[in-house]
Amino acid sequence: MRRVSISVLVVATLALGALHAQAPSGSSVVRLDPAMDALVSPNAKVELLKGEFFAFVEGPVWVREGRSGYLLFSDIPANCIYKWQDGKLSVFLEKSGFSGTDPSNVGVEINNGRFQVIVIGSNGLTLDPQGRLIIAAMGDRQLVRVEKDGKRTVLADRYEGKRFNGVNDVVVKSNGSIYFTDPSSGLRGGNNNPLRELPFNGVYLVKNGKLVLLDKEPVGGSPNGIALSPDEKILYVTAGRRLAAYDVQPDDTLANRRVFFDYDKVVPPPPPRGGFDGIKVDTQGNVWGEGPGGIWVVSPAGKPLGTILVPEPPANLAFGDADGKTLYMTARRGLYRIRVNVPGILPGPK
Repeated sequence: MRRVSISVLVVATLALGALHAQAPSGSSVVRLDPAMDALVSPNAKVELLKGEFFAFVEGPVWVREGRSGYLLFSDIPANCIYKWQDGKLSVFLEKSGFSGTDPSNVGVEINNGRFQVIVIGSNGLTLDPQGRLIIAAMGDRQLVRVEKDGKRTVLADRYEGKRFNGVNDVVVKSNGSIYFTDPSSGLRGGNNNPLRELPFNGVYLVKNGKLVLLDKEPVGGSPNGIALSPDEKILYVTAGRRLAAYDVQPDDTLANRRVFFDYDKVVPPPPPRGGFDGIKVDTQGNVWGEGPGGIWVVSPAGKPLGTILVPEPPANLAFGDADGKTLYMTARRGLYRIRVNVPGILPGPK
C-alpha cells in the first residue's frame, strides 16, 4: 500500500465533496501530485457542450476526418449514437444497441441524476485500423462492426453457445485484435435475471474471427472500461473501485493480472460512492478514468496524479480534436470537454 499524506487526502476529499455538491469553484482540476500540472493546466475549466438533453450518455470516440473530425457517443436509453461536429448535434445511428421489438427484459435500470432510465442501447464505441466503427451493442448483447456501406456485422454474441450478458466496452489493437468486457448490464435485473446464460462477467478477445475468454470477474469485480497502453503491451480493465492491469502476450492473450490502482487505498471509503467506468490512455501512458468523484488521472506506475471535477458524474471519456488534446466527457445528461496538455491515443487508422 502506497503511503499518502494526510494533506493530500484532505484536499482530495474536500474537492470530491465539492463535486457531489454540484458546485466546484475555481479550477476544475484537483492536483494530487505536481506531475498533474504538465498534463492539465491548473486553471483549465470544464466546458458544457450540451446539457439537460440526453438520458444517459456513454462510450465517446473521436473520428478523424480531414484536418479535424467529429465525436460519436451513445445515448443508451435512447438507443442511438449521436454525432457532435463543429458545435452541431445530429443523430448518427438509430437502434444502435438494441434491434429487437420487445425491450421488457432488456437493460438494467439506473438513475441518471434526475429520473430512472433503462439502458437498452449501445455503450462503448471505438474504431478498428480500417476506420470501421465497433459497437458494444449492450441491449442485443453483441459486439458489432459497422461496415463502410452501413451494414452491421456481428463479431461475437455467444461464448460456448451461451449468449453474452451485455457487452459494455471495447478497445482494438493496431493488428485488429479486439478486446471487450461483458458485465450483466444488458439484462433487466443484471445478475439476477433468470434469462442470464453465462454465470460470470468476462473479458474477451476476438482475433481472426475466433473468440477467447481471457478472464472472469477481474480483481474481484465486474469488468467495465477497457484500454491499451501506448505500446500495446498492457491491457487495463476497470472493475468496481479498482483498475486491473495485464501483460499482453505475443498471441494477444493476457498474463500476470494485478491491481494497478485501488481507489480505496487513496481516499478511504465511504465517500464518494461509486466505482470506475470508462478509461482512456494518453501518449505518455497515463490512464484517465471515470471514477468516484470525477476523472482520475493515474501515472503508468499506478500513482494518482489528480482529478478533473465535472458538474455531473461522468461515465466515459475520449481524447479528440486535431491534436488529440481535448478530453470529451459523457456525464449522465450532459456532454463536456476540457483542454489538456498531452495528446491521447486516438483509435482508428494511423
